[in-house]
Amino acid sequence: MFLTVVIPTYNRLPILAKCLEALCNQQLSDDNSYEVVVVDDGSTDGTLEWFRAHKKELSHVRWLSQRHQGPAAARNLGVLASRGDIIVFIDSDLVVTEHFLQAHAVALVEGEKQLGSGIFTYGRVINTCNFANPTAEPYKITDFSAAYFATGNVAIAKSWLEKAGLFDTCFQLYGWEDLELGVRLKQLGLKLIKCPNAVGYHWHPDFSLAQIPQLIEKEIQRGRMGVLFYQKHPTFPVRLMIQMTWFHRLLWGILSLGGHLNEKTMAPLLQWLIDREKPQFARSIARIFLNWYNVQGVYAAYAQLKKISNIFIIIILFSLNIY
Repeated sequence: MFLTVVIPTYNRLPILAKCLEALCNQQLSDDNSYEVVVVDDGSTDGTLEWFRAHKKELSHVRWLSQRHQGPAAARNLGVLASRGDIIVFIDSDLVVTEHFLQAHAVALVEGEKQLGSGIFTYGRVINTCNFANPTAEPYKITDFSAAYFATGNVAIAKSWLEKAGLFDTCFQLYGWEDLELGVRLKQLGLKLIKCPNAVGYHWHPDFSLAQIPQLIEKEIQRGRMGVLFYQKHPTFPVRLMIQMTWFHRLLWGILSLGGHLNEKTMAPLLQWLIDREKPQFARSIARIFLNWYNVQGVYAAYAQLKKISNIFIIIILFSLNIY
């Protein structure tokens, strides 16, 4: 089995270096081999220069670059350039164990014996703030994921990706491009096989107040992309995923007191928690207003979409002399 690891990256050089070091130390059986394809999505932090300087050390790695278009376009470019029959997607802030690829390969072979070729494997992702030694983090209940297809740690035959049509490059902002592809893969009948032995450690820095503006912007973007997701698949399960229901609007409206509990009013409490070395608890508390921003973003984007649709209908009616 020949596996291609596809990694999109954008301004994540420090953790990307750890990610690639881990991938260069993979232990595979003789009947398996691999390559790594990194797609730089227009980074401005010296990522390409770093790669040129360390190219000899990265024997399994090939490098591509594009202007900043988002992870969907970057992953598509990586898939199209891949030489493997199996594509493994991870993010550039994931540090894997040395048996990561072998675990995916074994699970794919065993899964095909039991269920046939229509399968893919989904590994375990453990969140950590430990940059020095990310793989030391234990698994936590908060690391559980019920996602069907998420590109943080997944292995799938290239042929199925091509049959599904790859990622939709209309998803240029943050969020949902992988879950949307997952809907199309599920429609093709693919079955998910959990692969807990393929472990990746998802690094992110300790929470701080300085991150909040960027986190808010991500939630607004996620809301906009969520509406695009719903446009393509107008089903109730998708509405649940993107939080476009009266329940989510009511829930986060109540918990945030209609938006009065926000990044400004909650800053003293969040900083107090951070000062007492509880940054992850502070991050969890911040989810109250971050989810409110997300729900607001969803409904704002949906209202704008309906407005544009109504204008388009009026124009069509006028052109037909019906209106």
